Amino acid sequence: MSRTVPSTRTTTSPPGDAEAPAASPPGARTRTALRVCPLCEATCGLTLTVEGTRVTRAKGDRDDVFSQGFICPKGASFGELDADPDRLRTPLVRENGELRDATWDEAFGLIAARIRPLIEEHGPNSVGVVLGNPNVHTMAGGLYPPVLLAALRTRNVFSASTLDQMPKHVSSGLLFGSAVAIPVPDLDRTDHLLMLGANPLESNGSLCTAPDFPGKLKALRRRGGTLTVVDPRRTRTARLADRHVAIRPGTDALLLAALTQVLFEEGLTDLGALAGHVEQVAEVEAAVKDFTPEAVAPACDMDAEEIRTIARELAAAPTAAVYGRIGSCTVEHGTLASWLVDVLNVLTGNLDRPGGALFPFSATERAPRPAVPGKGFALGRWSSRVSGHPEAKGELPIAALAEEIETPGEGRIRALIAIAANPVLSAPDGDRLDRALAGLDLMVSIDPYLNETSRHADVVLPPPPPAQSAHFDFAFNALAVRNQARYSPAAVPLEAGLMDECEIHARLILAVSGMHGAEPSAVDDMVVQGALAKAVADPHSPVHGQTVEEVARSLTGRTGPERRLDMMLRLGPYDLTLDTLLDHPHGVDLGPLEPRIPQILRTRSGRVELLPAPVADDLPRLRAALDARPEGLVLVGRRHLRSNNSWLHNVPALNGGSNRCTLHVHPDDAARLGLEDGATASVTADGGRVEAPVEITDAVRPGVVSLPHGWGHSRPGTRLSVAAERPGVNVNQLLDGSRLDPLSGTAVLNAIPVDVTPSR
Repeated sequence: MSRTVPSTRTTTSPPGDAEAPAASPPGARTRTALRVCPLCEATCGLTLTVEGTRVTRAKGDRDDVFSQGFICPKGASFGELDADPDRLRTPLVRENGELRDATWDEAFGLIAARIRPLIEEHGPNSVGVVLGNPNVHTMAGGLYPPVLLAALRTRNVFSASTLDQMPKHVSSGLLFGSAVAIPVPDLDRTDHLLMLGANPLESNGSLCTAPDFPGKLKALRRRGGTLTVVDPRRTRTARLADRHVAIRPGTDALLLAALTQVLFEEGLTDLGALAGHVEQVAEVEAAVKDFTPEAVAPACDMDAEEIRTIARELAAAPTAAVYGRIGSCTVEHGTLASWLVDVLNVLTGNLDRPGGALFPFSATERAPRPAVPGKGFALGRWSSRVSGHPEAKGELPIAALAEEIETPGEGRIRALIAIAANPVLSAPDGDRLDRALAGLDLMVSIDPYLNETSRHADVVLPPPPPAQSAHFDFAFNALAVRNQARYSPAAVPLEAGLMDECEIHARLILAVSGMHGAEPSAVDDMVVQGALAKAVADPHSPVHGQTVEEVARSLTGRTGPERRLDMMLRLGPYDLTLDTLLDHPHGVDLGPLEPRIPQILRTRSGRVELLPAPVADDLPRLRAALDARPEGLVLVGRRHLRSNNSWLHNVPALNGGSNRCTLHVHPDDAARLGLEDGATASVTADGGRVEAPVEITDAVRPGVVSLPHGWGHSRPGTRLSVAAERPGVNVNQLLDGSRLDPLSGTAVLNAIPVDVTPSR
């Protein structure tokens, strides 16, 4: 294919938790800088030691209002990640089939020259956009992709959400009228936590932003509370629990339906304060009547009485929360499981009350509005071109990306913009997608690395290291277990020759929208003007009645992104400004979560709609699963504390120890199959075959094997020297993309039937 920092201070160098791989220049001034960690969803506060312009140590910020000094190995490796010599330092453009260094002007000029004619000839849907997981960890990723999508007007949008969390967005949209109204467990106040498919002692939490999640679970038990973990693996989290239920993989929705049935059968439902805000309770009772513990127990491989006990304990607890995550989402009934999690929270009166599951209120969310019915949430407003997969939350299944590129015809994806995305490793059948990417007319990647996906790009735009970028958590503050706001200016100045990540995004928007050459500030000015025009006309806005001009003049900030953040804070619920956050470098505590129903509801009825029609229509599929029994082994994934998908394997401090790509096999299965510890096994499934070293362990239940996600760094043309030394295998190559949760389009990554044999 041809183609000056307010939160820094001078100090002596304290002992740190991790050191950068190379020494700083002799005589460099030593200071500390505060930074919110961008490497997982916990968003812990860090204290960085900076020598000159180099981060040499990272430790937890004990004065951080949210994390209070907690740090994990990922945060401790911040300096090593920041200084990774494999990070790209200049744009790359493809010439005569090879990538070469280029100037920024050359890179954006090439994009502008090639993408506009393509759109004009083939239409906006000829461009696809893929948004990867790291987008939600950066300020740029929170501010600019919506503007890019509005400029492109394409319906071919894909993201990591259909690989992990889309079922929760869909169930929340159907229940509450908003796909981003996701309740989180009130970890600091609950008396009882029922957790399914989650391993926060390794992941640090997901769709539940909670620094020191392990400490919060230990505190729950110290105050006499109960922790029940449902997981086919005896994870670190399961070992901490009062009860570990080693369920058969993929049957979480059946278990949850049975728990719901018991609540109705035994008269244990009590909606409490929610009673006047919920409809269709009787319909749910009728819908789950067939899912008795006796009917469900064989499929789940559980005892029926244990199911009844779990339901009774949940109902009897003074406060309780049910929380399900990736293990309950990336299965054939992921949306039904996500729906039933909140059905249980509703029926026990624990939704929207302290100690239960509550809706966070972010500082950049709109100021409160009166409780009025909304437009509701719709699925399938359009469908994918080739297989007809319905849209969910404006996205199509990423498992369908390859066929949308490969299949000829009107609407074929001819150009792709990948932003912090590596779907060759993260999506099903990476080999097929790898081949498809090679056939694009144009591909653009915003990525700091030349990885398994960006190696196909015609233009690679590398953002600077995280220490050189400002930070605010737009996404994770909306999922936090305590309301707070923290802003981190760049810890060190932008290195010569690099471009600020927000400016990269702004220039990309200008290039694709026919405004190439305009000042990047034009993008931010356009957003500010549009947002303020709506705000001053809104009678519930804090700036109602003012003029756009006077509000715009009041905004502070040295950059366009800072002005936008200041605007969002001023329009938000807490009377905050950017200056407030700059004056409080350890953050501003906004208090514990509080009840928000009915104000948060945007359903057409203005109530919690407990049995939405799409869910009711999918329940027969769950009933059919009562009789399903896998005859052989099934595969599940697993998380590593020293990893986050595929994008931290190039950090030496994180690529070792228990962070290994091995196949976990139960001793009974190993003996039956003739597998030896340390030997290589062949794993075969719908999409292909991989080989991995065997690790025999009773941490997995019999009948289950486990491979971690994010590995497979063996493709040519990448520049990931550390990852390439221990490449592992791509578990998603075992999938052909045909297994999807039909409501959300999420790829089924867990409970996959596999054959395992010794390698010859």
